Amino acid sequence: MRLVAYGDSRFTDPTITSGTNPRVRKWLAERVALEHPSFLLLTGDTPYTGGKESDWQAFQDETTSWRTEQIAVLPTTGNHEIYGGYKPGILNYLKNFPAIRGYRHYSALIGNVEVIGLDCTVGGEGSSDQAEWFAAQLGHLPSQVQFLVILYHMPWVADRQSQIFVNLPSKDALVLRNILEAHLSEIHARVLVFNGHIHNYERFERRGVEYIVTGGGGAQPYPILFRGHGDLYRDTGFPVYHYLTLDVSDKKLHAVMWKVINPDAATLSVEAKDEFTLTAPVRSRRQGKPPRATRP
Repeated sequence: MRLVAYGDSRFTDPTITSGTNPRVRKWLAERVALEHPSFLLLTGDTPYTGGKESDWQAFQDETTSWRTEQIAVLPTTGNHEIYGGYKPGILNYLKNFPAIRGYRHYSALIGNVEVIGLDCTVGGEGSSDQAEWFAAQLGHLPSQVQFLVILYHMPWVADRQSQIFVNLPSKDALVLRNILEAHLSEIHARVLVFNGHIHNYERFERRGVEYIVTGGGGAQPYPILFRGHGDLYRDTGFPVYHYLTLDVSDKKLHAVMWKVINPDAATLSVEAKDEFTLTAPVRSRRQGKPPRATRP
């Protein structure tokens, strides 16, 4: 099974070149379709202005190949989803992603992979409906889940530069990260958290969880002038337009970050710039045979 993850595309009128790169954005949208994923995971800021139906129409126009390939799309909200008006932005978001059936936070069971999508446009206080639901999901993962993928736009772990200059991670993001970490001892799966918002690529490991910032889908790139020791991606090349492929087979998940080599080249192409492999945890014999799990 193959999945693709990326985000921060900012689809809008292709004549607009400030804040987004329409050429790279459209090429990446077509490129990920050529990877033939079963599922496409979006980390938010899909439109430039979520309250504008014309930006969502640009999204539909530039992602025709996704529907031709019959790729199921699992998204998460970003801050740009509610630009131009909170209510129209959310309505447009839900209308354009029918696979999530009107839910702003949701889970999707895909074989031995579970995807949890969370909404960054609501507060992450521990008593919120979303936070309580998230904790309940973590406490009741189906027994067949070997890899848990969490989507949330705002970073849960960020490089030193973002910590200093823009105060990331946010308080809401830390609340949700703390809920995850409180349940790690009972989660018998490898966990990956995909975030966006930073228009670059970062990767961290914290308490056995892989945290990936993938915000290279076409929005104006952000330079990372210095990377802290915790960032496992050390390349200094810029800009970092990119996407990730996730191949799951034989109890392993192999991820590759594909970076656009030269966004100004006459013909665009990508190269592998980072990769890692996760192995599903081995269940203890003391656990016995896990019960069958059912889902509505």
